[in-house]
Amino acid sequence: MFLSALELRNIIESSFLPKRCQCTLSPDLLMSVKVYADGQTDLLELNVTGIDASTLNGCREINELIAGLRTQHRPAVISHPWMSKAL
Repeated sequence: MFLSALELRNIIESSFLPKRCQCTLSPDLLMSVKVYADGQTDLLELNVTGIDASTLNGCREINELIAGLRTQHRPAVISHPWMSKAL
């Protein structure tokens, strides 16, 4: 991964503006992304866990992740091909 965790989180979270997005990254580079319906409630529209952030080695991979998340953005828990093989 060529970006710091803070930079990666900022890119992903800002890509869902004006919705509220929370991106967390564990020490073993597994990422989870939550997108909320609005800034006032905790109504969850998207919850993706187990994203293997170690595969995000460049702008193209990050853009593909964001595009995939945006395409699948709906009120549900979703599995993605970016999920870690260890899970």
